[in-house]
Amino acid sequence: MRLKNLILLFFLAPVIFSFQSANQTFLPLGLVAPIEKDSVTSASGFKLFGESVGRMISPSLSEEKFKQNLELIKKAKCKLYMCNVMFPGKMKIAGPDVQEQAVLGYVDSLFFRAQQAKVSVIVLGSGAARRLPDDYDIDKAKKEFVLLGKKIAATAKKYNIKIALENLQSKETNFLTSVKSAAEVVRRVNHPNFRLNADIFHMKREGESPQSIVDAKDLLVHCEIAEVAERTLPGIKGDDFRPYLRALKTANYKGPIFVEAGSNYSAAQMAFCFQYLTKQIEDVYTH
Repeated sequence: MRLKNLILLFFLAPVIFSFQSANQTFLPLGLVAPIEKDSVTSASGFKLFGESVGRMISPSLSEEKFKQNLELIKKAKCKLYMCNVMFPGKMKIAGPDVQEQAVLGYVDSLFFRAQQAKVSVIVLGSGAARRLPDDYDIDKAKKEFVLLGKKIAATAKKYNIKIALENLQSKETNFLTSVKSAAEVVRRVNHPNFRLNADIFHMKREGESPQSIVDAKDLLVHCEIAEVAERTLPGIKGDDFRPYLRALKTANYKGPIFVEAGSNYSAAQMAFCFQYLTKQIEDVYTH
């Protein structure tokens, strides 16, 4: 009987290993998509999704609308892990026109709603809100932004929210357009609730080396990705992300990778994206 079991195990071992490998998740994968696409997002393999602050948890939403959103979030098959576009474009957070008390009042209300929605991370991209006048001194802007960041971080701590400062391409803003420059600000804010998002799409657009991820390894809490030419889902054009994924591995990054590439895709494309990205992650993490 024992010999038969050993023989059976011998023949089944490759199948068992293949099944485990196919289902092993080295890094959680999420998708930024409208909550209305929750079912297809889940069916594609994603366990996490991201939405916008404006649509889900903004202080500008009526209490009735926010309660409706909470019900949608509660019923969703995927977990709403993060919201992006933290600030509306007209609310300046850098440069000469910052109204600090208005900003701090806004974030207090925002983080209160984020806590109710059980959102873990809010991504601070907001390119228009942080765009500087062309002649504004960049060092002055950083000093001012760091001081504001410290106050925002203190409010985030009160509600147990993590802020993830995002590097943006220069097409979207003229302030903090690299992981390196965003990491410098995060270090100066020096607060556990004010951390870094390494957006690989923006890094590739700006020609930034994967080494910047390694250099900021102690700050990373979030990562986003899309194909560089047209911001498509990974797999549509066939981009190779492995140099950046190797940097994440070297940095011992344990957080999720979120695909942020628009939402006008078929169920088949979304499922292929999940498989394509999972395969590249496996290639990196198993070698």
